[in-house]
Amino acid sequence: MSEFQRSSSPATIEAVEAIRFTPTDHGKRGPGLSLWHYVLALAIALALFIFWFIFTTRSVTFQFSPTAQTISVSGGLSFEVGNVILLREGTYRISAITELHEPFEQDVFVGADSNQTFEFAFVPLPGFLRLNLDPSDAQAWVDGEEVGLLTELPAGEHELSVTHPRYQPYTDIVEIEGKQIEREISVDLRPNWSDVAITSSPPDASIYIDGELWPSLTPTNIEALAGEREIEIRKEGYKSHRQRIFAQALQPMALETAKLIQADAQLTVTTRPSDVGVLVNGQFIGQTPIQLDLKSATTHTLQLIKAGYATVTRSLSLNRNDREALKIDLRRQTGQVTITVLPDNAEVWIDGAKKEAANETITLPIRPHDIELKLAGHAGYRQTITPKVGLTQEIKVKLLTLEEARLAAMKPAIQAPDGQTLLLFQPEDFKMGASRREPGRRANETLRDVAMTNLFYLATHETTNKQFRAFASGHDSGKYVETSLNDDEQPAVALSWHDAASYCNWLSEQERLAPFYNIEFGKVRSVNPQAIGYRLPTEAEWSWAARTFDSSTAQESQEQLRFPWGKNLPPPERHGNYADRAASSLVGRVIFGYNDNYAAAAPIGTYKANHRGLYDIGGNAAEWVSDFYEIPGVETVTDPTGPTKGEYHVIKGSSWMHGSISELRYSFRDYGIDGRQDVGFRIARYVETPK
Repeated sequence: MSEFQRSSSPATIEAVEAIRFTPTDHGKRGPGLSLWHYVLALAIALALFIFWFIFTTRSVTFQFSPTAQTISVSGGLSFEVGNVILLREGTYRISAITELHEPFEQDVFVGADSNQTFEFAFVPLPGFLRLNLDPSDAQAWVDGEEVGLLTELPAGEHELSVTHPRYQPYTDIVEIEGKQIEREISVDLRPNWSDVAITSSPPDASIYIDGELWPSLTPTNIEALAGEREIEIRKEGYKSHRQRIFAQALQPMALETAKLIQADAQLTVTTRPSDVGVLVNGQFIGQTPIQLDLKSATTHTLQLIKAGYATVTRSLSLNRNDREALKIDLRRQTGQVTITVLPDNAEVWIDGAKKEAANETITLPIRPHDIELKLAGHAGYRQTITPKVGLTQEIKVKLLTLEEARLAAMKPAIQAPDGQTLLLFQPEDFKMGASRREPGRRANETLRDVAMTNLFYLATHETTNKQFRAFASGHDSGKYVETSLNDDEQPAVALSWHDAASYCNWLSEQERLAPFYNIEFGKVRSVNPQAIGYRLPTEAEWSWAARTFDSSTAQESQEQLRFPWGKNLPPPERHGNYADRAASSLVGRVIFGYNDNYAAAAPIGTYKANHRGLYDIGGNAAEWVSDFYEIPGVETVTDPTGPTKGEYHVIKGSSWMHGSISELRYSFRDYGIDGRQDVGFRIARYVETPK
C-alpha cells in the first residue's frame, strides 16, 4: 500500500477545530503621555520663566529709618532675595509698617539701572502736649493756631506762644517726640504791670487809667500796664488832676499826693453819638461824655470832632462856681455815589440792605459802606467805599455770567514741576484732516468736523533732554551719524510713547494730581479720562493749537494753516527746523534752497513762536500725542481722544528729518510705538475735569 493511501485511511484522519485569534505583542501602540512628561514640561516652562524673570529684573533695595517691620510691593511681579527685591522696570506702590509710626505708602519708579537703592523715613505718630498755665485764662498758640490744654501735635519742633492781656507774652520752641508720647509743660506768665500807689487831697477821688475807671477810690494801689499811661483823678467840685507816667513791669511806683484844686466852673458835655473828641482852646481833652474844669470869667472855644460828622464849634464863658451841662446832637455828613451796573436789572445791596434800583445816584453818610451787586446766574460783585463830602464817586460794574466768571478765574498760564510753561486754551470747533484735493494728502487724513468743549493747558516748548533726565537719569537721545541729539536744551527723543506717558505721570505725582495714565511694568494699560494730571495732548488739541486762528482775528481769513508758515512752499528763511541744505548729508530729501542753520535737532525755542505762543509746533522734533492710531471716519466727533485700544500711537508734526510736501503739512499723520531719533513730545493737561 502506498504512503498516500496509508495517510488517507479513516483511522488516521484528525478533526479540525476553530480557535480564538490572539494577536502577539509585536507592533502594539503605547498609551498617551504619562504624568511625568507633563511634570517635566511644566518644570522646564517654570525654569524658563524664572530664567527670563531674573535676567529682565533689577535688584532693588528699600532702606527705611527706622527699620521697617514689613515691606510689601504691589503693581507687578516681585521676588524677594534676602534684603533685595527683584523687580522689572516700571512704577510700583511701596507699603511699609513699623511700630509707633505712620504707615508708609509711595509710588516709586524702577528704572533701567541694574542695582537701585531707595531710602525712606517713617513719620512718627503724633504726640501730645499738655499745658499747665498760670493764669488759667491765658491763651496758648502752637505754630500760630490757638490750642487747648491738651493738644495732639505732629512729631518735631513747634513754636509755643502763651498770651494774656495783662501778662508778658511767653514764646518757646518745644520738641514733640511723637509716637503717642505726652509732653507736659508748665508756663507761669510774668505780670506786665506796675503797682502804682495813688493818694489825693482830699481823698475819695475817682481814678481813670487811659480813660477807664478804676474800681476803687483814693488812696489805693492800681495796676498800670507797662508803657506810657495817663492817670486822671476826678472829684466832684474839683478840677481834674492829670499826670502821665511810664510804668515798667514788676517795678512798683508811688506817685506824689495829687492836690485837687476846687474848680472855678465845671461843664459836663454829652453828645449823640458818644465818643466824640473834645478840644478846649485847641487842646485835646478827651472824649464824650466828659466833665470839663474851666476857668471862670474867661471865654473858651469848645470843639467837638468825629469822623463822618460835621465839626461843632462853641464859644462859652462860665461864672465862678457854675455847674453847667451841654448836650449836642452832631450832624452826619453825607456824600454821593453813582452805581452803574450791567445788566441793569441787577440788585444793589448797601450794608446788607437791598436798595430799590441800580443806575442812580445814592446819598450815603461819610463812613465805609459795603456795596454788593447781585443777579441770578451771574457772579456777584462786592466793594467797600467811603463817600466824600462835595464829591460824587462812581462805581461801574459789568456782572459776569457764571461761565464768564469761571473762565476769568482760570490762570492764563501755569508752570509745571519741571519748569515748563503751559498756556491756557479754550478751543473752538474746527475741521481736522485734509481735503482729497490737497497736494500731498494721505489716505489716513480723513477730513471731518470736530467739536471742542474742554479747556486745556499746552506746553509752549517740547520737553528737553535735561528735563527728561531729571525723571530718567540714564536717558540718552544719542546722535544721528555724527551729529549729537543729546545736548541739554535739545528736545528729548529716542524715547517710546510709554516713556513719554511715564514722564507725564511723574509730573503729576510731584503736584499730587491724579495721574492720567495707569501704568504697569513700564507700560500704559489704560487711562483715567477724568483725571487732570499731566498727559500728552490729544491729536485734536494738537491740531487745533497748530492750525487754527482765534475767531476774533481776521488773519488768513479764518482759513486753517496748511504748513506751519502758511499755504505754500517754501518756508520763509529760518522759520523753523526742517530738512534744509545743512541736513543734505543726513537725510534723503531736503527743502530746496532752505537754510535753518541746524543739520539735526536745534535747541528748543530757537525759532519764533507761532500765533498761539507755541514753539516748534512744526519742525525740530515730531511729537507723540495721546491717541491710539486709526484711520478715522467722516462723522462729526466731540472732544475726540482716539480709539480705546490699539497697537500704535499717532505722531504729529514735521521734524528736522522732513522735507517733502506731504510730511511738512500740519494734517500729516505718522504713527509708531518705539522711540525714534526725530520724535519727542510736549506735555498738556486739562484745566478741570472733562465734560
